[in-house]
Amino acid sequence: MRALTALLLTAAAATAAPEVRPDLGPPPVFRAVDPARAELGQLLFYDPILSGNRNVSCATCHHPRFGTSDGLSLGLGEGGIGLGPDRKVDASNPPEQRIPRNAPALFNLGAEEFSVMFHDGRLEADSDHPDGMRTPLGQEMLSGFDSVLSAQAMFPVLSGDEMAGHYSENDVSQSVRLGHLSLSGGAWDKIAARVVAVPEYRARFDAVLGQDAAVSFTDISDVLADFIRVEWRADDSAFDRHMRGEAPLGAAAQQGMDLFYGKAGCGSCHAGWFQTDHGFHAIAMPQIGPGKAARFETHARDEGRMRVTGAAEDAYRFRTPSLRNITDTGPYGHAGSYATLEAVVRHHLDPVAGLMEYDPAQAVLVALDGVDDQRILRDQAELAAIAEANKLAPVDLSDDEVAAILSFLAALSDDGWRQGRMGVPDAVPSGLPVDR
Repeated sequence: MRALTALLLTAAAATAAPEVRPDLGPPPVFRAVDPARAELGQLLFYDPILSGNRNVSCATCHHPRFGTSDGLSLGLGEGGIGLGPDRKVDASNPPEQRIPRNAPALFNLGAEEFSVMFHDGRLEADSDHPDGMRTPLGQEMLSGFDSVLSAQAMFPVLSGDEMAGHYSENDVSQSVRLGHLSLSGGAWDKIAARVVAVPEYRARFDAVLGQDAAVSFTDISDVLADFIRVEWRADDSAFDRHMRGEAPLGAAAQQGMDLFYGKAGCGSCHAGWFQTDHGFHAIAMPQIGPGKAARFETHARDEGRMRVTGAAEDAYRFRTPSLRNITDTGPYGHAGSYATLEAVVRHHLDPVAGLMEYDPAQAVLVALDGVDDQRILRDQAELAAIAEANKLAPVDLSDDEVAAILSFLAALSDDGWRQGRMGVPDAVPSGLPVDR
């Protein structure tokens, strides 16, 4: 009887429809990294020495405790104390404003396909520009960055709100406000000089560059990029194992995957192995906070890609984020408007309705006295402009189908990153405090 049952099961398997998996294109490519360079990058990533006032590190806004982000809708860099949602205002030196965009996660940025950085793509690979990349600094950009990942790692140090500090309160912030960035003796040179003045950093750069080799700002950013490549590579999720044919997804996750790449249409933008087409799309995301404006501008809007290209059709378009480890990287959206993954998924079902019905109480913000974070939300003309730019058609999904998609999104997590390949160092060579 058992032999007959086994035969019938074998026959049924043979006649069942073959499992269809989406075509994600070529598998991702990661360059090899020298461990000594990654270790040096790890120390610099967690060391506040790179900030003007020596009080903010890269990890302050990109910490593993918060999925390599900061757990806030819009963060506080300079002028803040503490970590994550517990961060608060430094009453002795308060911030001038919030950081205008949500701190993006760092997972898989070391894959060669990530050639566009920031929510608006203002830094991207471009063979028609010097060093093969287009940057906000144009001709003033330093030469020598080994990749766009390296180059992007160093722009926060030039931001007064993020790491440089307020006007004239330190040598770096003064150079930034005067526009002395990449020139000899400018902000980047001053930071590099600080680093190599620390004996352990000097010795470690000797080991990777050669004895007494000059250390430039690009050398610092290159090893930071190497650390990110190693530490936050995340390509062994349940989804990856399923796509490699090693193990099936659970029933709910499989249903969600079928919806994601089928009826729901998510895969049209969230394409490829890391669920991003690296493109820019307008989907009526709610805008909170100060917006993306120059100091002399008085508006609070963020027009996204249009600020980079100047093209009207790029208004309110933002880069498609990767969805890897997405369950740990909230809040979501370019302004972190949605605190939960379900909320941002439901926004995608009807973006204009989501915008018009948005409840700002769900944003995760540090209290700032006298700051109006809802200016855009009360302005009907501004809301209409965001709604008009939307290009995402409504999709009708049941609550059960939404739950299935959430199950699939959970299957995109590679939990190996939680332990960390290298982790948070106990101390850094500068002797400054480490965010833990």
